[in-house]
Amino acid sequence: MWVALAVALAIAIVVAIALDTRRRRAVDEASDLRRQLSNEIERTAVLARERDRLAEAFDALQDGVIVVDDQGDLLVRNVAARAFSGTRRAEVLAEDASRELLESALRGMPSEREITLVGPPRRVIELRAAPLWERGRVVGAVVGIRDVTEPRRVDDVRRDFVANVSHELRTPIGALAVLAETMTDETNFEVMRRFAERIAREAERLAHIVDDLLDLTQLEANAGGEPEPVDVRSAVHAAVEQIASAAEAANIELHVASIDPHVVIRADRRQVISAVSNLVDNAVKYSEPGSVVDIDVDVGDRRVGIMVRDRGVGIPTRDLERIFERFYRVDRARSRETGGTGLGLSIVRHVAHAHGGDVSVISHEGEGSAFTLTFPLVDGSATIASAPEETVT
Repeated sequence: MWVALAVALAIAIVVAIALDTRRRRAVDEASDLRRQLSNEIERTAVLARERDRLAEAFDALQDGVIVVDDQGDLLVRNVAARAFSGTRRAEVLAEDASRELLESALRGMPSEREITLVGPPRRVIELRAAPLWERGRVVGAVVGIRDVTEPRRVDDVRRDFVANVSHELRTPIGALAVLAETMTDETNFEVMRRFAERIAREAERLAHIVDDLLDLTQLEANAGGEPEPVDVRSAVHAAVEQIASAAEAANIELHVASIDPHVVIRADRRQVISAVSNLVDNAVKYSEPGSVVDIDVDVGDRRVGIMVRDRGVGIPTRDLERIFERFYRVDRARSRETGGTGLGLSIVRHVAHAHGGDVSVISHEGEGSAFTLTFPLVDGSATIASAPEETVT
């Protein structure tokens, strides 16, 4: 009996030890699982933070970015790229182009494409796609979308500018060559005198083109120049004086309204005078003899507008959007006859924009044109006092 009891007790002790060992092992395994789970949770949190930072970085880019996995499923589309995902025709075109390039990249072939979205506004976008590799296998693809509208516009303007400069310079240079060649065989003094006068006019025209080109180049390179307080009244009068002799020769009166001498802008004085004189010069050239050109100044709360109004031939509606382009002429025959270079209004626009201002025009064909050159006012500038007009003839 005692033997059986001892055996039973021993068995119970062995079972208890085994159960305790198993319990301890289970506790250890549970503890390991808790640590692993905690590590996985922490790793997942770190990955989530990194993903969020990466998404923020992508959203900060001006270029659109789209990333897909090896099945073509979307992983990332930043803010700039979302602008091209819509229902409008332009957005659909951009989306289709992106999808085609990504499909090509998933086959391991990088590609690029440039498409024009008619708009409005008209936009040119450049797309570039590349595969994402891991251990020799394509695991996804990325496409970048860049708006290249402005660079393409600048390229077009540069090409047009070079072509126009070549054309504009070729005309007077060709005329000078022909006149000089003709004079070599001419013996009549009166004919030679007329040729010499024409040579002088062509040389003067060539000099005007070069001067305007230099002014335009300086404006683009130096933006607003050296700003200083500029008395608008004195600047307007200085500009009018530059054109007074031409106006007198054309039998055109220049009426300058009274301008308060306390109206001040902060600008490059030389550039302001150049812009105003170009507007007045244009008004004189496109006015009929015996007519009047009005120069006035309007002061608002935070800006001053210098207005030049003529009663000349006016500008056709179809040309109003282009008159500030370099070398653009509404009436080429008249412009050449009056010695215009086609750069005056472009200079005016550059001066206005360089000083934080603007230039606008209201014109009706056959009724004349009114240009307004606007500049920001210096704090404390006075308004215009009422006084009689000043006339320059």
